[in-house]
Amino acid sequence: MCGIAGIVYHDSERSVSENEIMRMVAQIDHRGPDGLGCYVKNNIGLGHARLSIIDLEGGKQPIHNEDSSIWVSFNGEIFNFVELRVELEGKGHHFYTLSDTEVIVHLYEEYGDDFVNHLNGQFAIALWDAPNNTLLLIRDRLGIVPLFYQQTHERLVFASEVKSILSTFDSSPRLNLSALDQLMTFWSPVSPGSLFEGVNEVTPGEILTVKNGAISCRRYWDWSFPDASGEYRSGSDEQLAGELHDLLIDSTRIRLRSDVPVGAYLSGGLDSSVLVSIIHNHSDAYLRTFSIGFEESGLDEQSYQNDLIQHLGADHSRIICSNRDVADNFVDTIWHTEAPVLRTAPVPMRLLSGLVRQQGYKVVLTGEGADEVLGGYDIFKETKIRQFWAKNSDSAFRAALLKRLYPYLDVSKRQGQAYLKNFFGMGLEQPNLAYFSHLPRWVTTAKCKEFFSDDLKSKLAENPYDIIGNSLPKALPRWHSFNRAQYIEAKSLMGGYLLCSQGDRMLMANSIEGRFPFLDHRVIEFANQLHPKLKMKVLNEKFLLKKAMGKYLPSNIVKRYKQPYRAPDIAAFSHEGRLPGYVEELLSESTVKRFGYFDPKRTQLLVKKVKKGRAIGHKDNMAFIGILSTQIWHSLFIEQFHEKFSVK
Repeated sequence: MCGIAGIVYHDSERSVSENEIMRMVAQIDHRGPDGLGCYVKNNIGLGHARLSIIDLEGGKQPIHNEDSSIWVSFNGEIFNFVELRVELEGKGHHFYTLSDTEVIVHLYEEYGDDFVNHLNGQFAIALWDAPNNTLLLIRDRLGIVPLFYQQTHERLVFASEVKSILSTFDSSPRLNLSALDQLMTFWSPVSPGSLFEGVNEVTPGEILTVKNGAISCRRYWDWSFPDASGEYRSGSDEQLAGELHDLLIDSTRIRLRSDVPVGAYLSGGLDSSVLVSIIHNHSDAYLRTFSIGFEESGLDEQSYQNDLIQHLGADHSRIICSNRDVADNFVDTIWHTEAPVLRTAPVPMRLLSGLVRQQGYKVVLTGEGADEVLGGYDIFKETKIRQFWAKNSDSAFRAALLKRLYPYLDVSKRQGQAYLKNFFGMGLEQPNLAYFSHLPRWVTTAKCKEFFSDDLKSKLAENPYDIIGNSLPKALPRWHSFNRAQYIEAKSLMGGYLLCSQGDRMLMANSIEGRFPFLDHRVIEFANQLHPKLKMKVLNEKFLLKKAMGKYLPSNIVKRYKQPYRAPDIAAFSHEGRLPGYVEELLSESTVKRFGYFDPKRTQLLVKKVKKGRAIGHKDNMAFIGILSTQIWHSLFIEQFHEKFSVK
């Protein structure tokens, strides 16, 4: 992937400065270290930082059509560009590069803004139609590739990362308090909001059109499911598993298209193991894999990684992430996420992409998305159980179900039972609530907000539940409860955090492109037509995926209990009652009071608890990481604004 940036003035008599475009591009040159470029003419300026993957010599951007009336600055990959090029050449179009990017301008000539429906890929597109004085900003269906914009009365500024837009600011930005409130509830702001006041993202699957000063948005794709009483995809389990098998092989095959070597992440879980096995069994690509190990045994999956490496004979490299590594790299990680986080999990992912880069690779396949698409998360199991309990409040199977869901918990103890009853009992009286599935998680996460300062609380005018509720499609109430949970998970945690803070930003920090075969829209559209029981049979997650691909894998990987990817949180920062110097400074009573987001007294109580080793629960860990990362965010983007960003 690459980085894009640009400016369009609403008044066609105004002129864009090339220097300003290149200053924006310079802020995101980590996304594209292989070359910078720009196109500036009258009121439009398009910038580009290139990570060369396809057509290494000839694919410089921006790229234009035959008569230079259509220009595009593009970040991402079009995986079906080979087939599209043949089709377009058959219609008489002439290409001057071998790049996947060039199909975009010719497709646009053929189909107008409906061209996007022909693309299989991950992308952020800025397309300038000079004859019609029109700019299109388009983001891929899933939101794998980021794209932000700021609109003023005189112009629209856009870029792959907000730091590029900040380089056009006259003064330091302000934190969007409503977005922080949402992040401390849902793990990310509700799209299109961002942490920066006045800066929004182009929502996944959306086209934003700028023409003569008017801006309009159109959704061209979204997740959709049959009505609960409707028709699901028919066929035997074997037939449907065969269809999924073939789809995954093809989605992986076209994601191996590259003029540079392609590697793969290997966590030791089912999803990445499936992808690595497809590469091994269904391609000629050299099998090169990369993984993370942890010092803490409870977080480490090396034994499963080793089993698959031995099974397939992969050429493998691994980093071991220590607690100290997390603490030492946390500030730089927040610089790249551009948003607070509630877990440190992005840090090891950035270290892993650094390993990939050191080994001379630019592209990796990852298993992200399989849990959302094919029903792998515990939250889907919890939803099934809570729906059962909502209908059978006195069921004698309650303890047995919890034991099956969390085999490592001793639910026979009164304290454990009480916690689980409170956790899972949330909202049982409203089983048809649109976000019934996510209520326990969100209520637990929102406990971070108990640390908000009185001043911040007084400025919060909107209920975050209303905001996310209003963002949901009108058809959602008609869907099966399992599918409702899938949609919300895809739109909240996956879109706002996993693909962004933990995905794109950690990959591109080291100029690495991630590719996601499970997020091929054909795979999603197929899976969304499956009855939920084929995704989760009783409480057996990803049932159809195991049936389709299990034959390629060691049985212990197929049968293993799903272990969520985690990294050390508080444990990474607290050592023998001491915290790193920057943490002490940012969480001191005076600094917390000066920044103004959190209550200084309450924060100090949490810090003391951390130093004494008594902050070990889920709530304390999220609150500590959330507060610390917000303080870092403020320090980087507001306090150090004049040092880090060129100001006009």
